[in-house]
Amino acid sequence: MFIETLLPLGKVDPGLRAPEKPLDLHTIAQYAALIESLGYDGLVTEETRDDPFVILSLAAQATTTLKLGTSVAIAFARSPTSMAMSAWSLQKLSRGRFTLGLGPQVRAHITRRYGMTAHPPAAWMREYVLAVRALWASWQNGTRPDIRGEYYNIDLSVPLFDPGRVEHPDIPIHLAAVNPLMCGVAGEVAEGLRPHPVCTPGYIREVMVPKVREGAKKAGRGLDHFEICMKPLVATARSEEALIPRIRDARARIAFYASTPAYARAFNHEGLEGLAAEAKLLSRAQRWDDLPELIDGSILNRFVVIGTHADIGQRLLDRFGDTVTQLEFSIAVETAADRQTLRDLATQLRSYDTAKARQTLQDAGQ
Repeated sequence: MFIETLLPLGKVDPGLRAPEKPLDLHTIAQYAALIESLGYDGLVTEETRDDPFVILSLAAQATTTLKLGTSVAIAFARSPTSMAMSAWSLQKLSRGRFTLGLGPQVRAHITRRYGMTAHPPAAWMREYVLAVRALWASWQNGTRPDIRGEYYNIDLSVPLFDPGRVEHPDIPIHLAAVNPLMCGVAGEVAEGLRPHPVCTPGYIREVMVPKVREGAKKAGRGLDHFEICMKPLVATARSEEALIPRIRDARARIAFYASTPAYARAFNHEGLEGLAAEAKLLSRAQRWDDLPELIDGSILNRFVVIGTHADIGQRLLDRFGDTVTQLEFSIAVETAADRQTLRDLATQLRSYDTAKARQTLQDAGQ
């Protein structure tokens, strides 16, 4: 079992996901309870092979204090009404412990995997978030929704389909992003930003955070409680020998991301335009086995935090401590020693002061 540890520096939150294995839904409850007992503050799960709302519902019933969040749910695969309802139900079930993390997905997935029409994602996401919030407000206040926009027009509400008030109606929304326009939308309408794993600390500070600030200024909002939540690429194991396959997997993951045009800006920021172009050609030729050969040691260490379990906590702090407020990563939980490793990491990262990261958020672009 893997615990995807969301380690908010100063708080600590995990999730559950083994990237190379299907998730056993029958064990969610026991592992969520384990995460809570180890001292973490929350659990997150992304939408890949399972419905994240099902996973988090199982976790909610097995815990009492653990924060829960999607990281992310695919926004444009669902109508705002469907998304709003799923989040509202989880907020009720968890008694106010839920955060809705939303991601746009790339055009090919929207059109070819979900069979939907794609639109410019930033403007679409802005309207989507506002629509979700308007629906929540209508349910909480007993009013009819009146949502009129370029992408959504929603004005029908009947008692049979109105979920009614909840005790904790203020559900935070975090937006996944790589490109500057989406970062601006996050600053304008969301409570947090989720940089993609290809986003280096430099890219986050120099490109993403200034755009968040621009969006917040446009909306007349402050950023005192805004979160920057990151799941970086991490290769870790109990021993140096056991690290070898983890590093190999990370190398392949970076190469795959480099081949994806949507992430090119992050690679270009690191002066790796040639890498992205070459990886794109190999992927188009379906030469997947050749992709990892493009990633030398310098590139590997630029995008991946590498170390044994004894070292990985400090290396994460060294890399991201002055940039993000929350970190996530996965560690296999198979023995009592693994549980103690996670407990120690929770203690180490929870004690970290987030003041530097929050100052970065306030200062960027000044």
